[in-house]
Amino acid sequence: MSFVTTSDHTHSLASPPKVIDQLFKKAGINVNGKQPWDIQVKDQRAYSEILRRWSLGLGESYMSGYWDCRSIDELIYRLLDANLDEQVTGLAQLNVAWHRLKAQLFNLQNIHRAFIVGERHYDIGNDLFKKMLDPLMIYSCGYWQYADNLEQAQLDKLDMICRKLELKPGERMLEIGCGWGGLAYYAAKYYGVNVVGITVSKEQQKIAQQRCEGLPVEIELIDYRSLDGSFDKIVSVGMFEHVGQKNYQQFFSIINRLLNDSGIFLLHTIGNAISSHGTDPWINNYIFPNGKIPSSQDITKNIEGQFLIEDWHNFGSDYDKTLIAWHRNFNDHWYELRNNYSDRFYKMWNYYLLSCAGYFRSRHGQLWQLVLTKRQRRPIYRSIRIEPT
Repeated sequence: MSFVTTSDHTHSLASPPKVIDQLFKKAGINVNGKQPWDIQVKDQRAYSEILRRWSLGLGESYMSGYWDCRSIDELIYRLLDANLDEQVTGLAQLNVAWHRLKAQLFNLQNIHRAFIVGERHYDIGNDLFKKMLDPLMIYSCGYWQYADNLEQAQLDKLDMICRKLELKPGERMLEIGCGWGGLAYYAAKYYGVNVVGITVSKEQQKIAQQRCEGLPVEIELIDYRSLDGSFDKIVSVGMFEHVGQKNYQQFFSIINRLLNDSGIFLLHTIGNAISSHGTDPWINNYIFPNGKIPSSQDITKNIEGQFLIEDWHNFGSDYDKTLIAWHRNFNDHWYELRNNYSDRFYKMWNYYLLSCAGYFRSRHGQLWQLVLTKRQRRPIYRSIRIEPT
């Protein structure tokens, strides 16, 4: 796949503006340098985009072919590791501040906006996700401690979740954000539980229903705020990132209401190393609209009085490996997908997967599994990890 360039601007490029040159050098990045992570500018408009809009401008100018890089994951890792977000000035600084303020002022994840992310991300094409993901189409971090391939990493993760939940045959389990039905299928087939899975994606619902046919699984197209009933176990994998800061308290209150007093709730979520009101503006615009990565404080202050923390498991470095595996699958199968997607989409999706890998490599991004119970629960909980086979 060749990158689109703007040939009218690729000759006799001027030296980069001093502010950009100095900023990038703080992260060990040289404009038009020889290292794999050095940015190669092909169009001078890249400079103005980056200066005006920082991360949004960086991503958009890449999509437009204004610059290239042999190792985008390493580029983004270095930018984040040097905390350059906190060092930008001028219009770029104002742009960063505005995105944070907007998330602080408005409830971007209210119930009227709940289905936007389904329509704009999860519904873009099941063909894409089938080729990129493992056979069960698990779109969350795998567990790589004893795995050497994506499929095994996801199976180990699913089994670890089921064991952490202490699933028993005949129990009723709720899955909030069931994706394409991989966990629902696994839990129903191998642990004998009855599952209610919910999603805000019509395309996910279709495949999840097909996958779970013949098993005691219901897949519903609803927002979590519309739930009722009573469940022995509740799990949410990769969905809490769409809940939003203004809705955390309500989210945990709903879980508390739905969960039996002796039950267990497992929350699997990306976590941010520090508290922040917003999310990356490029990711928000192009990949996950209205997303918000929680910090540890976001979680703890909103579960206080509702849940006890039985276990907090961090395996954030495994998301780097997972994203690189997805990126490899995407590129290996691009020849089968290219008729359904544009060249610009190809660049956008590559940038998404590799920049997120850089985010986790920098350790700004974490991956947490929390096991939560009510104070009324009496059995002693013992933490679970997958053992080598």
